Amino acid sequence: MEGAAALSRVALRWDRPLPEGSLVLGDAWERAYGDLRWEPPRPERVLPWYWLATTPDGGVRGAGVRVRPAAFCSWTVDLTGTTLWLDVRSGSEPVRLAGRRLDLATVVAVESEDAGQDGADGSPFVALQGLCAALCSDPLLPSVPVFGSNNWYYAYGVGFDASAILRDADVVRSAMAAPDGSPFCVIDAGWSEGGTAPGGPWDHGWRTFSDMASVADSIRDAGCRPGLWFRPLLSREPVAGSRTERLGDEWPLDPSRPETLALVAQSVRRFGEWGYELVKHDFSTFDVFGRFHARSDVEVGATRWRFADTSRTTAEILVDLYRTVRDAAGGATVIGCNTVGHLAAGLEHVHRVGDDTSGRQWERTRRMGVNSLAFRLAQHGRFFAVDADCVPSTPQTPWTQNRQFLELVAAAGTATFVSVDPTTLDTQVAADLARAAALVADGGVDQGVEPLDWQSTPTPRRWRVGTEQRTYRWEQPWGADVRLEDV
Repeated sequence: MEGAAALSRVALRWDRPLPEGSLVLGDAWERAYGDLRWEPPRPERVLPWYWLATTPDGGVRGAGVRVRPAAFCSWTVDLTGTTLWLDVRSGSEPVRLAGRRLDLATVVAVESEDAGQDGADGSPFVALQGLCAALCSDPLLPSVPVFGSNNWYYAYGVGFDASAILRDADVVRSAMAAPDGSPFCVIDAGWSEGGTAPGGPWDHGWRTFSDMASVADSIRDAGCRPGLWFRPLLSREPVAGSRTERLGDEWPLDPSRPETLALVAQSVRRFGEWGYELVKHDFSTFDVFGRFHARSDVEVGATRWRFADTSRTTAEILVDLYRTVRDAAGGATVIGCNTVGHLAAGLEHVHRVGDDTSGRQWERTRRMGVNSLAFRLAQHGRFFAVDADCVPSTPQTPWTQNRQFLELVAAAGTATFVSVDPTTLDTQVAADLARAAALVADGGVDQGVEPLDWQSTPTPRRWRVGTEQRTYRWEQPWGADVRLEDV
């Protein structure tokens, strides 16, 4: 794209029929929200980033854009052809390139006449793995196995102190010690003042977290690698780079401004100076767009605010943010949560692929965790390491279900974090944690895992685990809960 005075969207059309009886799959804009699934072609269905279709004669075809494009890219697929939609807006405004040439996206297509059956070479899952590999030539992968504790799903950002974190470190070190790596102990939201998911500044903790370097040293002394959560694009007080409009009682930051990126980089470098070996950055999509993207709608590229710099697209601005975090992190492992995976691939080691699981309601883990693992597992090792979110062990959730999710996540070799309420740590839980740690530290089972019935359900029950086929029962005795708690 070059020379346009102001432009919002570009559309490209390929007129190639898709046979009736085909099934189509797409990706998610950022995290998945239990909504990924195979469906017959719907002309109005928005398919972010890439699509794959299986045909009644056993064929498979699809296409996508290479990671880190300069536009928010989505596809629509119907029986007569395919359209690629490129949203090139800068926030809520058309982009104004001012004579700058901009390469928007590179399209890659795949096709096979025989997709085979699930669980076999050439299956739709293998085809999706191949498409993902073709879309990213430079994945950023962790240098150490990623497993350990995260306190969010038993603490939810309140009522914990540094001693509780050190207790977590003792639990995972004793239960999840592995010869190939030490577990992480991640401090999630709540270590700083301001509520359960506050903004910065990120130059100090509060209460027993007043000396964050000392907390990191204590975690390391307990045999774990210290990790830390932060929210880079929100501040409890106005700073250089703040927008004039508030988000609640806090100020969102404009990532198109160099002052914002300088502040983010300073915070991430500080975490490294304190001794943290993992940085989890969160909420940046929400703080840019003013909402989560639980629906795949074509308006995703528009924020509720105007960027200071309208010469760059929203996609370009987000890529620069992710690169800033990555560069400032040095040797630390970077986890992106509520980030746009297709824009962050190659710039974060681990990507949270789905919405929150839950330590309060198993149904949320079933819908969000199992769905995101099944339908985004093909990205694992090809874009980044996949994180389907924490496995809780809490009084409110049944360990009979949680342990199945733990087994599958670890067998896949994906990031494996647990949130263990200390009152639930019995011999069974401890033994299951130990097995999971050994698996993920070894990279998962040989030949990996694959969903087998994923073309007929959004939460697959039948899986290939290594060379075995296993069936998991995700439903409770009464089935599934219709009501989903917002936790």
